[in-house]
Amino acid sequence: MLAFSGDFMKAWVNGKIVPWDEAKIHVTCHSLHYGTAVFEGIRFYKAEKGIAVFRLKEHVNRLFNSADALSMELKFSRNEIEEAVKKMVRANNFEEGYIRPLIFYGECLNVYPENVSVNCAIVISDFKNDKDGLKVKISRFKRINESATVSEAKISGNYANSVLAMEDVRRQGYDEALMLDEDGMVSEGPAHNLFIVKGALLLSPTSKSALQGITRDSILRIAEELGYTAIEQELEAEDIKEADEAFFCGTGSEIIWIKSIDDIGISDEIGEVTKKIKDKYFEIVKGKDKKFDNWLEYIS
Repeated sequence: MLAFSGDFMKAWVNGKIVPWDEAKIHVTCHSLHYGTAVFEGIRFYKAEKGIAVFRLKEHVNRLFNSADALSMELKFSRNEIEEAVKKMVRANNFEEGYIRPLIFYGECLNVYPENVSVNCAIVISDFKNDKDGLKVKISRFKRINESATVSEAKISGNYANSVLAMEDVRRQGYDEALMLDEDGMVSEGPAHNLFIVKGALLLSPTSKSALQGITRDSILRIAEELGYTAIEQELEAEDIKEADEAFFCGTGSEIIWIKSIDDIGISDEIGEVTKKIKDKYFEIVKGKDKKFDNWLEYIS
């Protein structure tokens, strides 16, 4: 669970750090009614040389690209948002945690947000992933068609599709959903990208309906560093059910191994390849592999 409570916590809203209880919006907020907000998930870790934000520039760049998809003109630059993230890490009492920047429209009840203010907020949580060995089920809800949205943008409204998929499978006793695209090809989890291991290959779906995440990109590069052959290709449901190993990845989830898919056993424990990749990932975010120091933005 995200830990959003505590008198010591603060929020950043439109350029100012404010007490947690003062970070409020109006009930006529356009983004609340129509899902017209964009966001990022970013992690920071206690590394060897101090607290470091993981791939901050890449996340902020994607935040701005997502805002462009909704024609949001933010009054802050990329550099200013990066600095705001760092200020928020300093202002809150966490050595490690999760950062959520959010860009959203102001008050408006019309569907089209003409002449509506654009706002930005940043909050931080000490959220830690405590899941592993997931029982996964393919959801009856398909991933939104890439011709109906901007798949590479983290638009809040798109995630209603994720919530439907999660609710669908959790009612049936499963831990997490896996979503297919409109063509029946494997897309992604509700908030995670997917990898499978088949023999000596590490495979990840290339469905256009999936967000090709920053953690996913990190794992592709880590796999190369470890000497694995990583391939991006279309995957069918049968491909993943025949996998030797499978795992989800994302900023919030980091790396979570999958125990079964549609009640077909994949692995009773974390697989050898998954474990090596996960171990290397945490070496990198903790600043123990100098080859990847450029992925870490230290908080001075």
